[in-house]
Amino acid sequence: MIHIYTDGSARGNPGPGGYGVILKYKHYVKELAQGYRKTTNNRMELLGVIIGLEALKEALQEVMIYSDSKYVLDPIAKGWLKKWIKMDFKDKKNPDLWKRFWIVYQKHHVYFHWVKGHSGQRENERCDQLAVASSYQNLLVDEYYEKMTVSVGNVGVI
Repeated sequence: MIHIYTDGSARGNPGPGGYGVILKYKHYVKELAQGYRKTTNNRMELLGVIIGLEALKEALQEVMIYSDSKYVLDPIAKGWLKKWIKMDFKDKKNPDLWKRFWIVYQKHHVYFHWVKGHSGQRENERCDQLAVASSYQNLLVDEYYEKMTVSVGNVGVI
C-alpha cells in the first residue's frame, strides 16, 4: 500500500497559498509542494490530494490518503461527491478540482484517514510546513480561481 499525506494552506483565504504532499511506499519517500499567488485553503487541500494521486505512475490496488481536511474527506465518505457529479457540480465550489479529483480517484482503490491538524502527527506537520513554505516562493497562477473571482466581481466566492 502507498501512503499519501497531504495538506493545503492559504494566507488570507483568499490569498497566497500552497499544498504539501508526502508519498511513502516501502522505504521510498517523495515530497511535493507548489504555491499559488491567489487561492483558497480548500482549493489547496483538494489540490494536494489530486497531486498525490496524479504522482502515482500506475494504478495501484490500495492507496491510503491522510488529510486533516473535512472539506476533502466528507464529500467522499458521505456520498455527496457522487450526487454532485450527477448534478454536474451545479452551484458547487471548485468544480474544476472536483472533476479532476474524480478522474484520478477512479484509477485507484483509495482509502481516506482523517488526521487532526496540528496534533503532532509527523507527516501531517511536514505537509503543513511544505504548504506554508510553498506559498512564499515560485507562485503559480490558480487560473480557474482567478477567472471565477474576476467574473463575479472579485468577491472570492470559490
